[in-house]
Amino acid sequence: KMKVVFMSLTGQTRKFVNKLGFETMELTAGNPFQKMEEPFIIVAPTYDKEVTDILVDFIETDQNRAYFKGVAGGGNLNFGKLFGFTAKDLAHDYGVPLLHLFEFQGNEKDIQILKEKVTELG
Repeated sequence: KMKVVFMSLTGQTRKFVNKLGFETMELTAGNPFQKMEEPFIIVAPTYDKEVTDILVDFIETDQNRAYFKGVAGGGNLNFGKLFGFTAKDLAHDYGVPLLHLFEFQGNEKDIQILKEKVTELG
């Protein structure tokens, strides 16, 4: 089964992740070096590079990269081209699928789409 690793600075991403019904782990600036021994996806908010750096520290910890199966991203469509850039960057840099992008805390359709994508991953 898949674990969902996430960061949430405003609480929007946490609200979204909690609706998914998967086992979760929240990363903070104080605890990025968590060791994983099971497959996981990351749900990343769209924020500045600092957030990306924390997520990269996590992915680069121990064997975590081998368990990293995909990424989804939340944000605000007002960001235009930058909408979801944290998730897009991680997908590109690590060669994992970009599973879904959603706005704010997502809606029922967003929850459904991401659940289906995670199920497809195995």
